[in-house]
Amino acid sequence: MSFLKVVLWPFTLLYNLVMKVRNYLYDVGHKPSFKFESVVISVGNLNVGGSGKTPMVEYLVRLLQDKYSLAILSRGYGRKTKGFRFATEEDDAYSLGDEPFQYYRKFGDNVTICVCEERALAIPTILNERPSTQIILLDDAFQHRTVAPQFSLLLTDAGRPFYEDFVMPFGRLREGRRGAKRADTIVVTKCTNATAPEAVQRKIEKYAGQKPIFFSTISYKSAQPFEMGTIIGNKVVLVSGIANSSSLERYVAEHYQLIKHFQFSDHHSYTREDIRMLQKFLNEHQADSILTTEKDMVKLISAHLSEVIDGKIWFFLPVETIFFNNGLVFDNLISQTVEAHLKQVGQSPI
Repeated sequence: MSFLKVVLWPFTLLYNLVMKVRNYLYDVGHKPSFKFESVVISVGNLNVGGSGKTPMVEYLVRLLQDKYSLAILSRGYGRKTKGFRFATEEDDAYSLGDEPFQYYRKFGDNVTICVCEERALAIPTILNERPSTQIILLDDAFQHRTVAPQFSLLLTDAGRPFYEDFVMPFGRLREGRRGAKRADTIVVTKCTNATAPEAVQRKIEKYAGQKPIFFSTISYKSAQPFEMGTIIGNKVVLVSGIANSSSLERYVAEHYQLIKHFQFSDHHSYTREDIRMLQKFLNEHQADSILTTEKDMVKLISAHLSEVIDGKIWFFLPVETIFFNNGLVFDNLISQTVEAHLKQVGQSPI
């Protein structure tokens, strides 16, 4: 064990104790959790950083939007605004946060997108302003226990599963491993052919108990241009500001000639100096294109960068969640949960 980890260990024990007490107070009802008539589905994880929450929320939207009236509620991490906010045409990644704005660009005409730090206060506002809302998807809300969801979906990255991690600051867990017991189902994300489902399932059940466990991966789609009509070249510079970029870098290296990967911190706020530096690097190394993620793209297209960014050389990679073997079982589990609750409160699909 390194000296730094030895120093961090007492703080980890203290943080873990605080989280145990907090969860206990919610479990016994001393701290209140609120339930709502609309179906509330929480998507979250135990760890800090990327476990594939955004593509999972998008998967749920595609699964449910044709039958039900949906809303996505996010905290709006990194936004420059405060309080409750419905997404509108006036917004961008800096007023909503990068992930909510990504949702809005994809689903804004069909799905209500909103942000608020306090989910328990935001949900009544959604239901009052948009009374037809039947399902609310809570993005990154596993630890937000003031709301009791009808269905809680816990994600864990196959490359760094929660059962091998530790509580912060020694590790990256926001709470102890046994917090997984609160989940209704668990999805192991970013799986590869090397993932051993039976062994992983046994390790998850040690902490979470018996419950449905699914395995999924990320599917990268064709690179899309910032400006229509342009075609990506083979020699690319990769730019990312996400929590875990290892699978992204691996995919790009397999499909393009990767010149260099510029890795910024998660939710990085790009500046004009960043753009100039990246485009200068491309020119100096005679690369063809700059490739980035969809999450980064929604920030890079902001108005304050439009004067310096050369849209003809920028491209982004959309991603989707794909299930191994039992995707229909997962779909049916979600659909049946929604149908049962709406039937109980006397509602029907749109």
